[in-house]
Amino acid sequence: MSVLAEPIEQAKTNSLEQHWMPFSANRDFKSAPRLITRSEGMYLWNQHGDKLVDGSSGLFNVPAGHARQSIADAVHAQMMQNGYTAPFQLGQPTSFEFAAKLTKILPEPFNHVFFVNSGSEAIDTALKMVMAYHRANGDAQRTRFVSRERAYHGVNMGGVSLAGMVKNRETFPVVMPNIVMMRHTWNEENAFTKGQPETGAELANDLQRFCETYGGSTIAAVFIEPVAGSTGTLVPPKGYLERVRQICDEHGILLVFDEVITGFGRLGKPFAVDAFNVMPDIITLAKALTNGAIPMGAVAASDQVYETITEAAPENAIEFFHGYTYSAHPAACAAGLATLKIYEDEGLFDRAAELSDYFLDAIWSLQDIPIVKDIRGYGLMGGVEVHPLPGKPGIRGNEMQKRLFWNGCHAKWTGDTAILAPAFIAERSHVDEIVDAMRKTLMAE
Repeated sequence: MSVLAEPIEQAKTNSLEQHWMPFSANRDFKSAPRLITRSEGMYLWNQHGDKLVDGSSGLFNVPAGHARQSIADAVHAQMMQNGYTAPFQLGQPTSFEFAAKLTKILPEPFNHVFFVNSGSEAIDTALKMVMAYHRANGDAQRTRFVSRERAYHGVNMGGVSLAGMVKNRETFPVVMPNIVMMRHTWNEENAFTKGQPETGAELANDLQRFCETYGGSTIAAVFIEPVAGSTGTLVPPKGYLERVRQICDEHGILLVFDEVITGFGRLGKPFAVDAFNVMPDIITLAKALTNGAIPMGAVAASDQVYETITEAAPENAIEFFHGYTYSAHPAACAAGLATLKIYEDEGLFDRAAELSDYFLDAIWSLQDIPIVKDIRGYGLMGGVEVHPLPGKPGIRGNEMQKRLFWNGCHAKWTGDTAILAPAFIAERSHVDEIVDAMRKTLMAE
């Protein structure tokens, strides 16, 4: 071993300090680390060899289960054939094949896909698409964007600007101007509602009020998570999304669905568009796009958006001045193609729909526990919210996440809410394992 290699190997083995971890309490984590050393199917193994059931499909991005051989084989084969192609003014066949397969499962108006590398990049790309669309239409005065309280749209500056979760933006005060926030849709009277709440559609009229206050002709787009995921699974009230769509149509405003979490079967249908029967103009995608194997995101544009932008440019000119070095990376496209094949061959979207009732009934069984404040859910996506410690929001949830890990289950917590989203390969027994670990953890408080 060389003189240089030896200290590097020691650092790998003996120190966690060099890695500045994302969205993590670094000092707390490194004092008692929780490391995953292996994953397969529905399970993870920690550094002590303990087996954990994965209650959140990684970060909602591994619905086909961990360590899928066909995805690994596809990536390996692609890397050996062509590991990289510069994506500007140059192409490679895998990206065109993937886009064609992807548009077949998207709703009919969405026949064009722009590939990026994450959900955060998808949001920033969608913002630019909206601007380019209105400029091409001669509506450059549309410079205002509408988002919602408790919204999460990634961590790039566009997404932070749209963020309605204060911790995701208070440290970074210099953001895009002209963002206005609609109210979120959770209210106490709808606590413990399974599926869509019956009341709350009138909250969509916040958008109408903004049109009357600022002028509908100044608003470019509304960004909405059909089910707000990272804030703890806020399911839209009946009629809410329909009313937002109606107001957008009346004022020429584009509607963007952030389906980074809800896309690819999470709600029991291919997309939230299908689940709620409300058609946006742009859809952002990521997470389940490659089953978590390779970073990738995408923005699906309706024919109208795509054609308006491309046809406004002169012949032989670049129509959309945007892209990334790793847009449509060959290995990511290969992973995506293999992932879509698994979804189709194993009927995973249908399996998710079939398991939904059992999953929702199982997590609702936790409502008798005193510290549980609310339970929300739709499809294979649920939120279990606990009462915060007095004056210390989020502290109880952070401790719960750690205890749940040592009780044999991984789940994503945001603040004081656990977000449960098992993989579509899950059996009822796996749901039972997740809920049993949750009960043990919640009852110990």
